[in-house]
Amino acid sequence: MSTYPLHTIESAPEQSRPVLRKLQQAFGLIPNIAATMAGSPVLINGFIGLFECVHAGSLTEAQIQTLLLTNAVTNASEWPVAFHTALALKEGVQRADVDAIRRGALPDDAGLAALSALARTLIEKRGRVAELDRKRFLEAGFSSEQILEVIAVVAASTITNYASNVTHPPLEAQFEEAVWHAPAPAA
Repeated sequence: MSTYPLHTIESAPEQSRPVLRKLQQAFGLIPNIAATMAGSPVLINGFIGLFECVHAGSLTEAQIQTLLLTNAVTNASEWPVAFHTALALKEGVQRADVDAIRRGALPDDAGLAALSALARTLIEKRGRVAELDRKRFLEAGFSSEQILEVIAVVAASTITNYASNVTHPPLEAQFEEAVWHAPAPAA
């Protein structure tokens, strides 16, 4: 249960309101994670600025959603896993590939697998990507510059993942079918 309020445009601090309006316009709702993040204008404004850049880059929306879903699973962040499951499917990522990522495996699609593997490596190794990891990514048809773009996606999603893990926003009804629970930590 969250102790953080779900802000509306009216209840949010003045500096957070423009972001909530943008999200309302983009999604037809204010995602609950953003509603909790709005309590900090610094957080919500940093989040939206980076996400706008990410979505204006060279990666397709399906590729971005693959990265965001991989990052949420790797960071064991339940709200973002459900949200990005729904968005990945909407963007045309195959159900089998989405299910693989949700299990911590790689998608069958070679390009999506390269993206997912790089994102997971960046998170798990704290950015210390080996030359072999870089080479595999490039051999999948991506560029060196796109490695840097993947870093931006990882950074953007880390904001959402960590905020979700701290605030525990409730899951919206439309994402309930994509609910996901983090595995229990090893004892």
